[in-house]
Amino acid sequence: MSVPNKILIVDDSPAEGRLMQSYLEHAGYRAVSLADPALIEQMLDVERPSLILLDVVMPGRNGFQACRELKAQPDYAPIPIVLVTSKGSQSDQFWGREQGAEGYVVKPFTPEQLIEAVGRVLGKPQPAATGAAPGQ
Repeated sequence: MSVPNKILIVDDSPAEGRLMQSYLEHAGYRAVSLADPALIEQMLDVERPSLILLDVVMPGRNGFQACRELKAQPDYAPIPIVLVTSKGSQSDQFWGREQGAEGYVVKPFTPEQLIEAVGRVLGKPQPAATGAAPGQ
């Protein structure tokens, strides 16, 4: 009984969220999208994702802040976070790791770059790239 990993996408741009969702679902993941970073914890409690894709530049609560706050809470800290953002400088990437992010993808990205980052953080090959069943 293999259930694909569920990924929560948090991006204030609905178009970006739908694009990432499409890439992930095409690769065999289940994905849900959220446009309001203030609701991340509520969505985590409902969806129980294996990973969070988190935009950095968002109104009200930016991705660095959200990442830091999630990593400080025992219920959410184990969920890996990949920051997906246009902020691609080395200092931004360093700051993202300092906040607890396990991965970083710079916009614009290719579907392959996104899926590779997700697979690397989840510690498994791309779902569509293998015929083998996921680990037990």
